[in-house]
Amino acid sequence: MTSPHFDRRTFVAASAASALLASRSVAQDSAGTRNEKIRVGLLGCGGRGTGAAGDALNADPDVEIVAVGDVLAGRIDSACKYLAEKYVGRADVPKDKRFVGFDALEKVLATGVDAVLLATPPIFRPAQIAASVDAGVHVFAEKPFAVDAPGVRSVIESAKKAREKKLSLMSGFCWRSSLPERAIYQKILDGGIGKVRTVYATYNGSPNAFVERKPSMTDMEFQILNWFHYLWLGGDHIVEQACHSVDKINWAMNNEPPAVCWAVGGRAQRSDKHPGNIYDHFGVTYEWEDGRRAFLQARQWENCPTDNTDYVYGEKGIAYINGWGPHHAIEGVTPWIYEGPTTNMYVEEHKDFFAGIRGNGPQRFDADWAVNSTLMAIMGRMAAYTGQAITWEQALNSTEKLGPATYELGALETSPVPRPGYGVR
Repeated sequence: MTSPHFDRRTFVAASAASALLASRSVAQDSAGTRNEKIRVGLLGCGGRGTGAAGDALNADPDVEIVAVGDVLAGRIDSACKYLAEKYVGRADVPKDKRFVGFDALEKVLATGVDAVLLATPPIFRPAQIAASVDAGVHVFAEKPFAVDAPGVRSVIESAKKAREKKLSLMSGFCWRSSLPERAIYQKILDGGIGKVRTVYATYNGSPNAFVERKPSMTDMEFQILNWFHYLWLGGDHIVEQACHSVDKINWAMNNEPPAVCWAVGGRAQRSDKHPGNIYDHFGVTYEWEDGRRAFLQARQWENCPTDNTDYVYGEKGIAYINGWGPHHAIEGVTPWIYEGPTTNMYVEEHKDFFAGIRGNGPQRFDADWAVNSTLMAIMGRMAAYTGQAITWEQALNSTEKLGPATYELGALETSPVPRPGYGVR
């Protein structure tokens, strides 16, 4: 992929200039009558996609799932059965609207959907966002937006087109839709702890499960079923999972990209019994031009404590955000504790998405900050893999492209685990 050179100041300026747009209304029929039903297509029928479809149906009673697609037929049938039984009359996808293969999105878009939910492995996200925007439909794309810099640049171009077409482009960075998080980060951005100086964030979890290989499975099928564990499909767990914590760092820093980062990482627990080629731990330091720093610790270890906490240190106080618990508070000159409601953030994000499509609320256009968060995670991976300090410009303009040249359900080699000091940039 060829691309004009991007630099950090241009990126910041473009992000700052972005504003909420007047939403494109729901589709109209041939007579110009407003259609109150929002017809949604689902791409990716695994656990994440099925969950996203359920959240969408819970968010708006006038949403219908009318077409689905996946590379693997078995997942389509199980997802459709579950959704049809749980949401009677709203997800009865006929057989001729269930599409299998790497070209499934093209067929879903051809059914005339108003919006799509993109929940396939992240490697496919940039091309799917591009195709959906070109088709003129609203997009909910799971996080991250990409797994490499060429993918990020593709999404930047798609975002420009989406903005011109007044299409929603929403991300699955779900904490931005959590009411407690919204409240405390707004306090931070409003100066509640003074100028932010440092952020410390953790995403310490357990390893993802994996599907055992059957003799009938091709390499590609096995890797897609275990996509969390393969670099080219998910981008490593810092990009696929800990990107949530990276996004909250980005949020606290008012969506301003860092200037440089350096990192460590490796495989302390994973052995040959684990499929794939990703690390099981990362430690990343991000630095901004004015000296602010953020520190991320992320790991997937068995038999070790889990933690998903963020500490934002300002000149006048400290904000404490417990992602997996109820406590969100500020200590310092102006103490504060969140005492408001807590709702399902996954449903809340779809409420926002559909309200914007209907014109009943601000349009969700997450592209600029979601691209930023995605690239910050990729940047951290690059620094850990290479053992080098990586600047924002190096990350954004990298030519390293993950994945095979073509996609087909056949043989596929697994690339070796990266070694710091020997990897490509």
